[in-house]
Amino acid sequence: MTELNLHFDNRFIRELPGDDSGSPHSRQTPHVCWARVAPTVVSKPRLLAYAPEVAALLGLSVDAVESENFAEVFGGNRLLPGMAAYATRYGGHQFGNWAGQLGDGRAISLGESVNSQGERWELQLKGAGITPYSRRADGRAVLRSSIREFLCSEAMFHLGVPTTRALSLISTGDVVRRDMFYDGNPRDEMGAVVCRVAPSFTRFGHFEILAAQGEMTLLRQLVAFTIERDFPHLSGPIEARFAAWFSEVCERTAQLMVAWMRVGFVHGVMNTDNMSILGLTIDYGPYGWVDNFDPSWTPNTTDEDLRRYSFGKQPKIARWNLERLADALMPVAPDRKLLAAGLIVYDQVLQREMQTMLTAKFGWLNPCDGDDALLGEIFGLMQQCEVDMTEFFRALALVDVRQPDVQTLASSFYQPLLFDNHRALLDDWLQRYSERVLSEAENEPTRRERMNRVNPRFVLRNYLAQQAIEAAEQGDMAPLHRLLQAARQPYAEDCPADLIAKRPEWARHKAGASMLSCSS
Repeated sequence: MTELNLHFDNRFIRELPGDDSGSPHSRQTPHVCWARVAPTVVSKPRLLAYAPEVAALLGLSVDAVESENFAEVFGGNRLLPGMAAYATRYGGHQFGNWAGQLGDGRAISLGESVNSQGERWELQLKGAGITPYSRRADGRAVLRSSIREFLCSEAMFHLGVPTTRALSLISTGDVVRRDMFYDGNPRDEMGAVVCRVAPSFTRFGHFEILAAQGEMTLLRQLVAFTIERDFPHLSGPIEARFAAWFSEVCERTAQLMVAWMRVGFVHGVMNTDNMSILGLTIDYGPYGWVDNFDPSWTPNTTDEDLRRYSFGKQPKIARWNLERLADALMPVAPDRKLLAAGLIVYDQVLQREMQTMLTAKFGWLNPCDGDDALLGEIFGLMQQCEVDMTEFFRALALVDVRQPDVQTLASSFYQPLLFDNHRALLDDWLQRYSERVLSEAENEPTRRERMNRVNPRFVLRNYLAQQAIEAAEQGDMAPLHRLLQAARQPYAEDCPADLIAKRPEWARHKAGASMLSCSS
């Protein structure tokens, strides 16, 4: 049997109090940060896909990953020496309302693996079975949601967006019953487990639940632990470290929002329990990429009416979430002014980085007076004219600014009639845009190269993911592997044409191909 040589140093459960009973029954777990629980054994674990780059991070060879032993371990059937399976306790604000204790309802951590470079990677199985935090759920995940999480984790990483990673996708051989449309018609679906990897899975909600329950001693302990383990570069007296820590959390969150906005990503469920303390994208549920540009678009059918978590609102919601984190930390903060200062850091970083990002997306070297007007005008036209966001910016890089031809942008329009009807306005904007580019006297090849480094050619559109899911459910994994390969080079020009095509009309309203529910 091929050995999986992983070294574990499980600081979270070693240094923080937990419920060590091992009982999986649903319950409140006061005064602890975690509860020990074993993954539920599955009937036939089989490796469907893995990310070689993540395996390499952990020091796992190709032979090790492709062994039967790997599928048994990362399907949840057995633990390696040093592993310690547990679920963590947290709370959260969901759609703006306090939801009380939530916790890892279907995610079970296997421990913290330390690689040969001394890097700490927590391994977590999503869909591994019932935990004390599952409430009335089964703790399982279906193949479709697992494929989406696996693919998107790696797609986001290669886009340059801070994210948790995905090591493996394993089918369980068992069925899971889900009501995908919440219409009272559940059906049996194939079960799967994803192994997620991150330096830490600590969320805003881990702090919120302790504050809400008045567990201040434990809250102080968790803050100190988080700074010590996850922010080891911070030093000095506790007040200085606390201030620097909260400011860094705010800064990383702002940078994450800018990264999402740059590539057109919409998370879909920005509850506080889905916000990483490290500023990582975490919990891939009903996410999506903006096709036709629309700041009010959400991929989440649950959010269709209020659109709280729509594309354009994400930076505002992130700040609201940080405010809730600040509320939770207030009782243990050395000085409440430190929290207010951190929120100001968020505002400053967001404004600065957003300007830098938009300047780069449009191919300018430096921000300039008048840019806001140009940006506002074109974003308004893009929304009115149903312009594909990803295609537009790649087409914009192709414009010859010495002889600008608005026809260069036509490929990004979903409806040719809207292009024709707005042609004069678009042409006028393009003339002024080109003058702005020429004012910086940069040669054209260099501008195009710069723009194409920040504007992706390939993004994991929902309809592409849905096609891979439907194929996988029929036993064909080739489309999944093809998408994974494209995701590794999202800025390359030579991506297959069918993977960079705009969303087809049939996918506009098809379930899973545009909007999705939270059901998984």
